[in-house]
Amino acid sequence: MSADDSLFDDDTAAPDGDAFVPSPRASTPGAPLAVRMRPRSLDEVVGQGHLLTPGAPLRRLVEGSGAASVMLYGPPGTGKTTLASLISGATGRKFEALSALSAGVKDVRAVIDLARRRLLNNEQTVLFIDEVHRFSKTQQDALLAAVENRIVLLVAATTENPSFSVVSPLLSRSLVLQLRSLTDDDIREVLTRALADERGLGGSVTVTDEALGHIVRLAGGDARRGLTALEAAADTAGAGGTVDLETVEKSVDRAAVRYDRDGDQHYDVISAFIKSIRGSDVDAAMHYLARMITAGEDARFIARRLVVHASEDIGMADPTALLVATAASQAVQTIGMPEARLALAQATIHLATAPKSGAVTSALSAAMADIAAGKAGAVPPHLRDGHYTGAASLGNAVGYKFPHDDPDGVLAQQYPPDELVGTDYYRPTNHGAERDLETRVGKLRRIVRALAR
Repeated sequence: MSADDSLFDDDTAAPDGDAFVPSPRASTPGAPLAVRMRPRSLDEVVGQGHLLTPGAPLRRLVEGSGAASVMLYGPPGTGKTTLASLISGATGRKFEALSALSAGVKDVRAVIDLARRRLLNNEQTVLFIDEVHRFSKTQQDALLAAVENRIVLLVAATTENPSFSVVSPLLSRSLVLQLRSLTDDDIREVLTRALADERGLGGSVTVTDEALGHIVRLAGGDARRGLTALEAAADTAGAGGTVDLETVEKSVDRAAVRYDRDGDQHYDVISAFIKSIRGSDVDAAMHYLARMITAGEDARFIARRLVVHASEDIGMADPTALLVATAASQAVQTIGMPEARLALAQATIHLATAPKSGAVTSALSAAMADIAAGKAGAVPPHLRDGHYTGAASLGNAVGYKFPHDDPDGVLAQQYPPDELVGTDYYRPTNHGAERDLETRVGKLRRIVRALAR
């Protein structure tokens, strides 16, 4: 087996197609920074605190006392392979690793046979399978008996939801532990440690705050990506040099986006985004969307603004706009980034090219202004609730006309309080679908208000 030069997990096969998890205690001086900085103990693991509390199954497994097989499920660069590496170092365990990209049923059975022989000497075998979702059903089935009888302790890593990619019998025999994307603070801690640690850069370069912030954004929650970018920038700066923003941009060939999620840029860019959609400039809207996505803006924040805009500036001119925006928001929740960016782009294009109307906003604002001014008269008696004893004697619900009894489904009847009879709040524009509504609303008002004239 050959070495896999990744800090955490990777979507690609290791050299020669074999999966190999290096010892957490050893790495060659010439190895990539991400490999040299691989955590050697649980104390060095950044993030995933929800899985590593005292007594938690994963902590017990790493410490050598756990006996349950596990599925480590999460995005790249969150620690799946690192944790497998730590598990491999637990006392009294032998470690075998396979890559689902290259191993077949024969390879799986060979490891199981080896594990059986080791059990005769009271030696437990940990079998690590990377990208387990790529195993066929037959390959996964070959593991069942060995996992159930604890001939092997399975540690499987996957970036796909195992509920959809792993066979139910194997899933039921394993603990599914979901790893979360690292936060910006987590990535910053990893990078800061690499700058100072002798295994890493050992203080050979200094990094400006602006440059470090850019690398954090480039990492996108992936520690390996962040360390790779830092190493490239440090190589460019040279020993004793300073890594500034320009150095990082040259090293990774990616310009920095001037964007602070807690500062002016956050508000300025989202404002320009919404105003571009409102102004029907689809190209400008796409620019600002790309700018936010590249800078690592919270996709949920973008989705919320699209949903609001769909009613605020489009409304009934295109009633499907709200459906599209809501669907994009749901996609962000269920799929996550980066895939959900396509749903955000689709919604942005739909809303930017849709006919615009502020009639919904104006209608609600006018109605609320009247409420604030005290125009909230009594509900007309015939509209009041009549489902309780004595309601009729009070005149409640008496004389109410059921619209469905009319052939046209609409009839003359007073609905608003006396003070607001004849008040128009909703004023359709002649844009998009509201063009037809303008005629229809006028006709409905004439019928409903016939008694008021």
